[in-house]
Amino acid sequence: MEAYFVLKLLHVLGATVLFGTGLGIAFFLYSADRGGDVGAIASTLRIVVTADFLFTATAVLLQPVTGVALALERGYSLTEDWIAASFALYVGVGLCWLPVVRLQMQMRDLAITAAGSGAALPDAYFRKMRQWFWLGWPAFLGVIAIFWLMIARPELW
Repeated sequence: MEAYFVLKLLHVLGATVLFGTGLGIAFFLYSADRGGDVGAIASTLRIVVTADFLFTATAVLLQPVTGVALALERGYSLTEDWIAASFALYVGVGLCWLPVVRLQMQMRDLAITAAGSGAALPDAYFRKMRQWFWLGWPAFLGVIAIFWLMIARPELW
């Protein structure tokens, strides 16, 4: 099997995992939160944090490695418009994702404590949930823009 095919397969699988895990995490956490059951929220957050470390973090590391290797394999300069824009967006998405992971861990801890004591979720949980929600949008849209750049390869400047 040729190296380019393997790199491309790994790159596409990594992108799929990044997008799919992010969308799945957002759906399940938002759904649990809207349901209001503190135990379900705590349980969902345990799984969300684990999934982010197992799947998202792995794909986050894989993407730039396979992306650079693919570009070099095909003779592209890493300063091509669409590649440079993709890297910039990737960094921007990462700058949204890192605080999201921290927020998820903090929300998990708050929900576990509340569920364990039979208490309601504290106000801090809801503040963190709002931050999590609003940080998710630019990351989600940034990933979609990266997909577009990878497919269209436009001249931007």
